[in-house]
Amino acid sequence: MKNNINWNFDNTYSKLPEPFREKINPVKVKNPKLILLNESLAKDLNLDFSEISQTELSAIFTGNELPKNSNSIAQAYAGHQFGHFTMLGDGRAVLIGEHVSKNNHRYDIQFKGSGKTAFSRNGDGRAALGPMLREYLISEAMYALNIPTTRSLAVAKTGENVIRETQLEGAILTRVASSHIRVGTFQYIAARNKKGELETLFDYVVKRHYPEIENSKNKALDLLKVVLDKQIDLVVNWMRVGFIHGVMNTDNMSIAGETIDYGPCAFMDIYDPKTVFSSIDKLGRYAYCNQPVITKWNLSRFAECLIPLIDKDQDTAVKLATEIIDTFEKTYEEKWLNMMRAKLGLIGSDKKDKYLILDLLTWMHQNKVDYTNTFCHLMNFKIQEDNIYEGTDFSNWKKRWQERSSSHDNSKEKHKKLMRSTNPLLIPRNHIVENTLRDADQGNLEPLLNFLKILNSPYTDQKDISEYQILSSSNENYQTFCGT
Repeated sequence: MKNNINWNFDNTYSKLPEPFREKINPVKVKNPKLILLNESLAKDLNLDFSEISQTELSAIFTGNELPKNSNSIAQAYAGHQFGHFTMLGDGRAVLIGEHVSKNNHRYDIQFKGSGKTAFSRNGDGRAALGPMLREYLISEAMYALNIPTTRSLAVAKTGENVIRETQLEGAILTRVASSHIRVGTFQYIAARNKKGELETLFDYVVKRHYPEIENSKNKALDLLKVVLDKQIDLVVNWMRVGFIHGVMNTDNMSIAGETIDYGPCAFMDIYDPKTVFSSIDKLGRYAYCNQPVITKWNLSRFAECLIPLIDKDQDTAVKLATEIIDTFEKTYEEKWLNMMRAKLGLIGSDKKDKYLILDLLTWMHQNKVDYTNTFCHLMNFKIQEDNIYEGTDFSNWKKRWQERSSSHDNSKEKHKKLMRSTNPLLIPRNHIVENTLRDADQGNLEPLLNFLKILNSPYTDQKDISEYQILSSSNENYQTFCGT
């Protein structure tokens, strides 16, 4: 392989003890064909593919030809899946290595859909084109929305079919993350009941992600604190844009605080706190309103893993960890309120703010109003029919909001700037996502490429985007699927 791509691999996770991973290469595919390459992300990574032929790019992004100094592994982890504990691992993914960019940032480069591993159980280790394109589309949209996320570098077809409910085209996604270490990684090691292995993982995570706590008196407790804060910030961001992850298992909670795994995810149109899109979430465990609750539950599982490292006395360790976990509700509410204040352009704080916010959300729920477009309306962007906002209840609420908006030395300019920086003018509307994926499945990538371009600037008033902002009348029974 040519060396002018600028790959700079320094593989540290693969040097951890054998229980942490399986050394395995991607399974080669018959007829690789690159269909998407994220040139903007490649530039950020200091990678240059300009002189590489399409044939070689296709081989690179399916794993048929591995870069120099890569070291391909499947990672071991566990997870509480819908509340039930399972020993897992990368059953259809391999981490080919850690690329270090010119600004010294470290990134995992992972192939998703790359074939069987020791952790595949009864799976085929492969992925279908549609779900890989969905992850590319939604992860890049999340990045543009300023939400911490894994990113997508490429999608390539394998030239082989995978069997799900029907026969589908196979594909491999190249995913980029600050790491793929999860709460489930700690659960896997903790379940082995070998403190030395737990200490190895803990020290590795602190050094890689949180070196600022290396010299603290109780590093384990401080790691719990910083991960708790990161996860609250992340979920508050999800709530800000109406994002519903759909499968918040502990193996899908990144220790780095990034959104990971875009399976049955979607964005809420009509505001309803109980919105669920995932076809497998029959009881609404991961509904929009439950995302904070599940975040705390997952963090509690993380805290349990750290107990042997917090204090030699188990009772003391449990008490200290519980005190940290118990700060969740207050911290979340404060951050959520500040986020909602920003969505409404409110400077400072007022004891009545919470009621102002909840009254708006209640009105939206009762009147089945679009979440994103309501805030666009408040910013004077006319996206849908305005008569929905002409009723007495909304008019009375709006007067209260305008009075509050003019308080606390809030100028119109500050008010507008705050709202514009917080409220997207468009999101990946579910019906458009499905339409573009269907077109792509049929060989027409142009709608997907256009959609990606528009989603790249969600806070900008772009021309001719009204069709991307209006919700579909057929979204009422919309469901998403895991795609595994």
